[in-house]
Amino acid sequence: MSIMITVEFPLQDGKQDDMLVSLAEASPDTRAFDGCISVETYAEQDGSSILLVEQWESKAHFEAYVAWRESTGFGDVLAPFLAADEIVRTYEIRSE
Repeated sequence: MSIMITVEFPLQDGKQDDMLVSLAEASPDTRAFDGCISVETYAEQDGSSILLVEQWESKAHFEAYVAWRESTGFGDVLAPFLAADEIVRTYEIRSE
């Protein structure tokens, strides 16, 4: 069953553009990762946050992706832009 993941990144003042550049550079690898169906990026108009909306084939696919990102040190790349820890939510996609 596919899932939707949202990841909200609360940002330090003036860091949205730099964060968007880093995410754009990482996006091709994310989209190519096994199980990734889609990734969309939304920038808060006031510059205070960025929201990723991702669809994955399964939670196991997403967890494998997160483990891989952690092993590459990507969190260290994003840390200087963040005002607080990212907020990750997982949703089961239900069609009724």
